[in-house]
Amino acid sequence: MTSDNIFSGLKVVDLASFIAGPGAAVILSDFGADVIKVEPPNGDTWRIGYKIPPQPRAKDNYSWHLNNRNKRGLALDLKSPEASGVLRRLVEWADVLIVNTPHPAREKLKLGYDNVAPWNPRLIYADVTGYGDNGPDAQLPGFDITAYWARSGLLSLTRDAGAPPTLPVTGSGDHATAVSLYSAIVTALYRRERTGKGSFVTTSLLAAGVWAAAVSAQAALCDATFYPLHDRANPPNATFNVYRAAGDTWFVIVLTPDKWPALANGINRPDLLTDGRFADPAKQATNSAQLTAILDQTFAAQPMAHWREVFEKAHLTFGVVLAPGEVIKDPQLRANDIVVPLDGAGENLKFTISSPLKVHDVAKVPAGRAPELGEHNEEILKQLGFNTNEIDSLRTSGAVPKARGRAA
Repeated sequence: MTSDNIFSGLKVVDLASFIAGPGAAVILSDFGADVIKVEPPNGDTWRIGYKIPPQPRAKDNYSWHLNNRNKRGLALDLKSPEASGVLRRLVEWADVLIVNTPHPAREKLKLGYDNVAPWNPRLIYADVTGYGDNGPDAQLPGFDITAYWARSGLLSLTRDAGAPPTLPVTGSGDHATAVSLYSAIVTALYRRERTGKGSFVTTSLLAAGVWAAAVSAQAALCDATFYPLHDRANPPNATFNVYRAAGDTWFVIVLTPDKWPALANGINRPDLLTDGRFADPAKQATNSAQLTAILDQTFAAQPMAHWREVFEKAHLTFGVVLAPGEVIKDPQLRANDIVVPLDGAGENLKFTISSPLKVHDVAKVPAGRAPELGEHNEEILKQLGFNTNEIDSLRTSGAVPKARGRAA
C-alpha cells in the first residue's frame, strides 16, 4: 500500500455526541482527515458509555476510543457568549462540520446551517438526527434502539415466534448510520470539487434503519403477504434455518434449491432425496417441521468441526454463530485489517475495529487513542489564530475550560 491518505489536508470539526456522528468522523480520520472533537465542559456523555449496564465492563474506555480515535480534543462551552468567536473560527477553518444537537437547542446556540453557512460558503454541514428534519416527530430525541431498530420495523422482525422484542447490540444502528452520514459527506465533497459550493447534508437513524429493513418495507409498500414470525422448529424453509451441532454450537445454513442434493448427500442421508415429503421446494415447505426435526437430530450428532468440513467440501453456504470473544479470534479479521493495532489507549486496549471501507493501494492512518477532554485546547486555539492573552481570556470566562489529561 502507498502512504498517501485520501483525506490528507481535509479539516473536520466533530461537534456530535454519542456514536453516529463521531463514527462518521472516525471514518474520515481513518483516511487522513484532521478531526477536532469539540466537547462541552463536562465532556461527551459517551465518555461514560462503557459504564452503563448492560455494556461489557472493562478497565479501559474501549467505546470512547473506538468512536473517537485519531482526533484532537477541544473543550468548549457553546452556551458561553465568548464561545461564539471560537465557533466562528472553527467553521471558517473547517471543510466539514458534523452536528447532532437537537434542533431546539441548536437554535438557541445559533448552531444551525443558516447560522454558520455564511461564515464559510464551502462548508459541508453534516447533520444526523433521530427521525429526520421534517414531520411531527422531527424534534424527538432518538437512540439507535428507538429510531433505527424499533421505529424502522427491524426490532419487530428480528425475533422468533412467541418471543418478545429484545435489545439489539449497542451501537449497531449508530455505526450503520455513521456510514450513511460519511457517504453523504463524501458525496457533498465531490459536488464541491465540481461546483466549489458547500452543502447541507443529513441522514437519520430512522432513514438508515428503514434502509436496512428495506426488503420488508418495500414488500409492505406493495401489500405483500408476510410469513409469520420465524419459528425455528417449523420454518417456511428448513434449509434456511438455524441448527445446533454437538457441543452446543449454533450455526445457520442458507441453501438455494439446487443445493439440496449436496446437503442430503453431505449429511449421509441420500434417502431424503427419494422421500416424497421433500421431493421439491414446495413439498419441503409443506413438511418443513418434519425436515427440521430430521436435520436437528442429524446435526446434533456431530461437532461443528465435522459439519464445517462437510459444508465446505460440498460448497454449502453456512455461518457459525460466534460470541464476541470468538469473533475477535477469527483469522479473517486480522487478514483483512478489520482488527488493527491501537496505540496508547490503555493497558488492555491494544487493538480496535477499523472502519469497514477499504481502498486498495491506500493505507489508512494508524489508529491512535482518542483525546482526553480538552487535551489540545491551546494547540487548536493557536492554530485558529488566538494569541496567548485571548486564550487566557477564554479560559477566565469559562468558554474554554481547563484541559484534563495528558496535554494542555
